Amino acid sequence: MHLDKLDKRILHELQRDGAITNLELAERIGLSPSPCARRVKQLADAGIIQGRVTVLDPLKLDLKLTALIQISMDRHTPDRFEAFDKIVSSYPEVIECLLITGQSADYQLKVVVPDMESYQEFLLNKITRIDGVSDVQSSFMLRQVVNTTALPLTHIKS
Repeated sequence: MHLDKLDKRILHELQRDGAITNLELAERIGLSPSPCARRVKQLADAGIIQGRVTVLDPLKLDLKLTALIQISMDRHTPDRFEAFDKIVSSYPEVIECLLITGQSADYQLKVVVPDMESYQEFLLNKITRIDGVSDVQSSFMLRQVVNTTALPLTHIKS
């Protein structure tokens, strides 16, 4: 799908505020509501808009500890990775799971928990019990410098 200037503006505004009404969105981008709604539907139908979420403040929910966990697997087989992916996807503490390269680890997880005691319980009772996990290295977030879900759109020629 070719994106024009209006599509880019729609995407920009929706990334800033996914709860914006169609009327507000139309006003911000300079369209009437009906064509604006059609464009949003086209962007969704094309799979460019995958969904809309509400971003919560972890500190206000008493989730004070963010850990980055690098995990190495004992074997690099499709079955081993598939089983790991399925198990780790079921843990609500895991907010991001990446299969990575260029490190000694195979996976990097981003995990949020209330405190160090909760992290220890998560690590010992969940992560280290997954078949195939051979090594775990943890780092802890001191301060969040950038936190966004917005994708850059500047490379799109319109």
